[in-house]
Amino acid sequence: MSKNVKFSAALVAVFVAVVALAVVLVGRAGSDPTAVAESDELAAAPVVRENSHRLSTASDGRVTLVEFLDFECEACGAAYPFVEQLRDDYADQVTFVARYFPLPGHANAENAALAVEAAAQQGQFEAMYQRMFETQAEWGEQQTSEADLFRTFAEDLGLDMAAYDKAVADPATLERVQQDVSDGLALGVQATPTFFLDGEMIAPASPDEFRALIDAALEG
Repeated sequence: MSKNVKFSAALVAVFVAVVALAVVLVGRAGSDPTAVAESDELAAAPVVRENSHRLSTASDGRVTLVEFLDFECEACGAAYPFVEQLRDDYADQVTFVARYFPLPGHANAENAALAVEAAAQQGQFEAMYQRMFETQAEWGEQQTSEADLFRTFAEDLGLDMAAYDKAVADPATLERVQQDVSDGLALGVQATPTFFLDGEMIAPASPDEFRALIDAALEG
């Protein structure tokens, strides 16, 4: 199966999840007067925080694409090459932001996020982010901890391992990951990958539609 076909399938799955969420929210609004207040809370949740990890930053800062992702998610793995291509194609035009959203059904998703965040504390977020997706087939869907493997990734990157180990064990590192999860839940994220373009959740059904949305944002 080609990367584009895999990514298209992933987009369709995310689209279905977003539509299902929309139906639930509309149903609540029709039967529960407190739903309006709940919707306001969703709108107020930050899509991007000051400490969010920016893979690249546009000089004018007009257009921002945010991905809530799970490093163990196969759909995120399928999306990864496409997102990297978008970064090349829209270099200096679009700010790309990655936010953690480890799913509870993935045994090593949180371990992976902790490893990436520990690397980020040494200025190596992007390198570890890339390593996770490039090796996902090796460690994904395992039911035993792959934390030791992730530690070898950190060693390969030349990180200060004492600092890395301290960061992985530090509750503050987990809190940083959970902050992204909390924001994602407040914003209505239910599946990964979920994308926000200039603060609005998008559900393109194909790579071409994805590009069209970005082009429209740039033109607007």
